[in-house]
Amino acid sequence: MLSLVRPAVVSMAFFTLLLGLAYPLLITGVGQAAFPRQANGSLVLEGGRVVGSELVGQNFAEAKYLHPRPSAAGSDGYDASASSGSNLGPLNPDLAKQVAERADALRAEGVKGTIPADAVTASGSGLDPDVSPQYAMLQAERIATARGVEPAQVRALLQSHVEGRTFGVLGQPRVNVLMTNLALDARFPPPTR
Repeated sequence: MLSLVRPAVVSMAFFTLLLGLAYPLLITGVGQAAFPRQANGSLVLEGGRVVGSELVGQNFAEAKYLHPRPSAAGSDGYDASASSGSNLGPLNPDLAKQVAERADALRAEGVKGTIPADAVTASGSGLDPDVSPQYAMLQAERIATARGVEPAQVRALLQSHVEGRTFGVLGQPRVNVLMTNLALDARFPPPTR
């Protein structure tokens, strides 16, 4: 009986070492060697301190900043430890209520016309770092007013931060919220009060 069990135990130990230790160490090493910035979280430094990650959305609520997509991650949103979507389906009345409230808030800010979907719906992770160019441009007037500059100047800066589709075919054009907000602060420092 022991002679039948021994090969299974040896195989299990071998595959545990191979797949549980050697493979993760190999992939970690390759990631660190080939893509060290991405493997370490694509952290963004400003003045020697970490201000965020290019890959993880964070909340910017002040009028002078480009606002991100709504977030369903955690009770206040943008909680990376509670990253998830709302799981509300398109016919769910709670989702319809949330979308209507978000659209009403944008209308109260003076937004006219069509509101892009990403302005009123949370992403699947709740931590999407990007918004659509349409949503970014929709915010230009508010940002310009808060910073005391012409809306055309803000639109030009926003347009310069539009990233195309990955490899020209994957995904949609997008604007990274953190990187754009850092550029806004550098180009148009907000008035001091």
